Amino acid sequence: MGHRRKSAPRRGSLAFRPRARAKSLVPRIRYWPELAEPKLCGFAGYKAGMTYGFVVEDNPSSPNYGKEVFCPITVIDAPPLWVCCVRAYERTVNGLKTFTEVWSENLPKDLDRVLTLPKTFSTQEGLKKIEENLDKIAELRVIVCTVPREAGVPKKKPDVMEISVGGKTIQEKFDYVKSILGKRVDVSEVFSEGQYVDVAAITKGKGFAGPVKRFGVRILQKKSRKTKRGVGCIGPWKPATVMSTVPRAGQMGFAQRIEFNKRIIKIGSNGSEITPKGGFHRYGVIRGPYILLKGSVPGPPKRLIRLRYAVRGPESFQKPQVTYIHV
Repeated sequence: MGHRRKSAPRRGSLAFRPRARAKSLVPRIRYWPELAEPKLCGFAGYKAGMTYGFVVEDNPSSPNYGKEVFCPITVIDAPPLWVCCVRAYERTVNGLKTFTEVWSENLPKDLDRVLTLPKTFSTQEGLKKIEENLDKIAELRVIVCTVPREAGVPKKKPDVMEISVGGKTIQEKFDYVKSILGKRVDVSEVFSEGQYVDVAAITKGKGFAGPVKRFGVRILQKKSRKTKRGVGCIGPWKPATVMSTVPRAGQMGFAQRIEFNKRIIKIGSNGSEITPKGGFHRYGVIRGPYILLKGSVPGPPKRLIRLRYAVRGPESFQKPQVTYIHV
């Protein structure tokens, strides 16, 4: 920052570098928790909007225990996911590598908008190959896709992603993925009310922004030379370069973020009971299953939201008592 009369905290966290645009609208999840029960470790939906409600506080350590408290709520449109493929991984010296993958013969009609589907394949032969080599396989995951036609988003192209599978043994995981291959999985089969989840999404993009808006740099006095909405000193004489820690103008927003421990207030099957009159602003009408999360989540309406079992959430939870939800 150069010479200054008063010390000040640095501008911007280095934990979020580089501040560049996300490569894909489908956020990446690099870690999946271990589950004892055979089920999917995550789900996905589309952000519809926000509302509010009143929930009875069930935390005994809270001063409002037993009372109705105001609760901001995010509404997520969550139509069933289509299980398209089973992917088996084997452990090598360089980490997990794909052993094989088995595609279902029953695939959604819009999936060819995303990728080129295999023309000749046998689902039964692929499953038999996995079953014969279960001793080599370290992990089983499924490739699922959303069905945007059943949501309120104005597109047909599905979002494809990979989700890990829980279970105590590989045999238990294999029996589960074999039973859901080519079928649709509902959100009620994955999560339950009161549970804590981690939310991954791409934040709202704000375009090219200056250092004042991007890093919160103080605006200089009106008699400043050359500029006011800029950094007063971008570095010392030596080293004779602008260091990467100096706030500069550039892309703001549209970056992947993960927020931990968002509580599920409610899981419903009929979206008409939560849709306001005229539909959600900039989204529309929810026609199928939905999820209500306590608090806010990253991204604007219509943005894909991925949910994962909480990696550091509470060990036990209870179903919340909802007294009112504003529609």
